[in-house]
Amino acid sequence: MNIQFDETNLLADMVGRAHGVTRAEVERAQPKAQKALAGFRKLSDAGRYGFPQLPFQSKVVKAIVRFAAEARGSFDTVCVVGIGGSALGAWALDCGLRGPHPVQGAFTTGHPRLVILDNVDPDFTAAALASMDPHKTLVVVIAKSGGTAETVATFLIVREWLQEALGATAGRIVAVTTEGKGDLYALAQAEGYAVFGIPENVGGRFSVLTPVGLVPAALIGIDIAKLCRGAAKMTDDCWQPDLERNIALRAALYHWLVWTRKDKPIQVAFPYSNHLWGTAFWFRQLWAESLGKATNRKGERVNTGQTPIAALGATDQHSQVQLYIEGPNDKVFTFWAVKRFRATGLVPGTPTNLPAFDSLAGQSLAKLIDAERRATAAALTEYGRPNCTVTLDRVDEEHLGAFLQMMEFQTAFLGEMLNIDAFNQEGVELGKKLTFGLMGRAGYEPYRAQFAAYEKKRAAAK
Repeated sequence: MNIQFDETNLLADMVGRAHGVTRAEVERAQPKAQKALAGFRKLSDAGRYGFPQLPFQSKVVKAIVRFAAEARGSFDTVCVVGIGGSALGAWALDCGLRGPHPVQGAFTTGHPRLVILDNVDPDFTAAALASMDPHKTLVVVIAKSGGTAETVATFLIVREWLQEALGATAGRIVAVTTEGKGDLYALAQAEGYAVFGIPENVGGRFSVLTPVGLVPAALIGIDIAKLCRGAAKMTDDCWQPDLERNIALRAALYHWLVWTRKDKPIQVAFPYSNHLWGTAFWFRQLWAESLGKATNRKGERVNTGQTPIAALGATDQHSQVQLYIEGPNDKVFTFWAVKRFRATGLVPGTPTNLPAFDSLAGQSLAKLIDAERRATAAALTEYGRPNCTVTLDRVDEEHLGAFLQMMEFQTAFLGEMLNIDAFNQEGVELGKKLTFGLMGRAGYEPYRAQFAAYEKKRAAAK
């Protein structure tokens, strides 16, 4: 397993002192990085934050593998009902290891498809149900709290869809939730669903290596033991003080410097691989929810955050790079490169006597996409736009597991350097509570009244 981080194009030597960090700034900031490492290690060892321990959960992995093996052959579709961190991890794994839809090939009981119901758009939900056979569908409903409105509403529809076709649904539904707590757990116990627990010290956006991501992954045939093996190797590196070995800490240090010292409030994740496109959307939630905070740990108002954007290379060279090159210099770019693709995409060498065609004849798409990435990095650098590159040797279970774990550690370290709690999400909660109030949930009447006051204010402003 080999993942590299190249920070060269973040340096002032490459993009100028106004937009790049100097070696002296890096040297002065290293004690801050070491303090972040020590601080997070202390919190992790105390059990406050659990994601670093997830790759070593051998009993959980074995239980999921056993369950998937016993269920295999009875379904051709795995339907995940969840939202946010309860859905994006499964999509990142499916897209990364089996390829993006619709290029995965025919779905069978030996190669089931993954359908993710992660929104309450009624047309989307109806179309998804119409595309599945209830007799060949296994439903995985995921909600840590057990009461997420979007997940509960969609699940009730899916559950009724199964009941109408099958009668009993116990063998067709798996619940992933906090064990012993919440309404989803209570329903699972009452109706006999298989249940896999989510550790209470792991939040949704850090939960890809809990049953939240591992259960759907195992059911569609992904080797989750290898996934955790790669993450375990990365975890060992992420506890090291040596910045050359600890690429998550090094990346956090450079990103903290270029963000806070060079005023780059936007982070562009730029994978040059369709297999990593789902991971870019997973990263958006990880970065946005973890680092967007109103206050620091001292209770001081800071309103910090770096807006994450997902761009796909080479596709988005033709839709976004004009802005990135000539627009505001307020962004830092992280290219995700793949050294070895599964296919080369050999271009036929037959001459046509047309320069645009003959210049590419006999070459390969693998060479072209790598040239596209390197050329884009060079162009950005020429215009003083700081950028860096993470290179995966290949996209397989070990590398993807390691890459996800690296980014979670990088996020945690950066949170420590910003002196914020990267693991809470108070900004999300008010919208949830107002929604419960609007939908008439008992106990949320004050939020319904709060929304009514908001509507009154809107009416007066018109």
